[in-house]
Amino acid sequence: QVQLVESGGGLVQAGGSLRLSCAASGRTFSRNAMGWFRQAPGKEREFVASISGGGGSTYYADSVKGRFTISRDNAKNTVFLQMNSLKPEDTAVYYCAATRIGTTSRDKSLYDAWGQGTQVTVSS
Repeated sequence: QVQLVESGGGLVQAGGSLRLSCAASGRTFSRNAMGWFRQAPGKEREFVASISGGGGSTYYADSVKGRFTISRDNAKNTVFLQMNSLKPEDTAVYYCAATRIGTTSRDKSLYDAWGQGTQVTVSS
């Protein structure tokens, strides 16, 4: 069973940056795609970004493309989400998630392990 622990959330002004980290344990990390999702109050959890097991392929939601970058360090079992040019509408709890497949996906049902979430708040 895989365990995921996110960190790096916080309060930032619009236009600022944050870097989220997700430390994974309990599974062969490099075989599996990882993803970031977010959930704002009163809204469904939505896809943000995904990265393949080897890190060579990435996939982004249109709303974050060009502003967010997902990456991973398989030697340290960690995945990152660099968030630049943040907007108030990016405010949400951000969740790291792991799949059992190697390729990127935006389908929540393919992710079988989730972190506890980290709050990101962007003020205007």
